[in-house]
Amino acid sequence: MHGSLATNIGLLEAVRNGVKGKAEVAVCVPYPYLAQARTALEGSAVAWGAQDVSEHAQGAWTGEVSGAMLADFACRYVLVGHSERRSFFGDTDAVVAAKFAASQVAGLTPVLCVGETLAEREAGITGEVVTRQIDAVLAKCGVAAFAQAVVAYEPVWAIGTGRTASPEQAQEVHALIRARFARDSADIAAGLRLLYGGSVKPNNAVELFGQPDIDGGLIGGAALVAEDFLAICAAA
Repeated sequence: MHGSLATNIGLLEAVRNGVKGKAEVAVCVPYPYLAQARTALEGSAVAWGAQDVSEHAQGAWTGEVSGAMLADFACRYVLVGHSERRSFFGDTDAVVAAKFAASQVAGLTPVLCVGETLAEREAGITGEVVTRQIDAVLAKCGVAAFAQAVVAYEPVWAIGTGRTASPEQAQEVHALIRARFARDSADIAAGLRLLYGGSVKPNNAVELFGQPDIDGGLIGGAALVAEDFLAICAAA
């Protein structure tokens, strides 16, 4: 929950003007700033999206924002299942699956976030947790839905803490994720974009993105500094 109309414009314009190369780049902004993001980025190489979406299409759900509403702002992407939504707002695996489905009905590309807490990692159940989170969406939407989706692995213990999974730790989980999809469809698994999100910085991005199953990053704090974000985009 960062930003203001005044500070956003400089960041958005810097990103718009600074992105080079073939990496696909998108920014997911808080709901009130979607119109600003669209105005600043329309016609550029940078896409935009939202940080959450309601599982409901319409109705008496005060405070919720539907996928159709996001589509009205020409959003391409939406985050679903971010660790903060799961931890602080009670988004269960079932709710995340419903949000994933709702976003696709609205024509959006969901970015499914999965990951374990520090306690779960120390208990040795990282694979079990991540697989459970993915299986909930597969059970509701099927593997074919991931032809139009992105998956982001975000170890909760490495978000906003300055701690980062080593490239080897991150690769191990990314390989597990791709293998899980390969059980249902080798084609979907091969084409699936897997992002790493957990304190990605300019000084570790190249090594992280160099891993065979890490296709890019879900960037948090570093995305608030244009120079840092553009350096990470260049690494990708």
